[in-house]
Amino acid sequence: MHKNWPEMAEQLTVALREIRGGAPDVMKAFSGMARAALQPGALDTKTKELLSLGIAVAVRCDACIAFHAEAALRHGATRAEVMETVGLAIYMGAGPSAMYAAQAVEAYDQFAARKNPA
Repeated sequence: MHKNWPEMAEQLTVALREIRGGAPDVMKAFSGMARAALQPGALDTKTKELLSLGIAVAVRCDACIAFHAEAALRHGATRAEVMETVGLAIYMGAGPSAMYAAQAVEAYDQFAARKNPA
């Protein structure tokens, strides 16, 4: 099963604009919560994005995988760090998480290839 993760993120960004227009107060609050949660503190933003990616795998959220794989890369996560992250998600979520972990790695690789074309 091959998905185009960058394309998925782009399409979902457009769809999310519709929700921002239709439910602006809710989406403004959600965006504020995201900014507060991802702000560096005891954990840096890269670590928080890796945690978010692991949770996305465990809860089986394709869109979350797309957004957090891209964000983890943007904040300097390495492929080795993604592998450890998905390893923990597999441990916590068993077989179904293993399937989504493979997709998370695929997503990271696609975003990395776009950032650093060969």
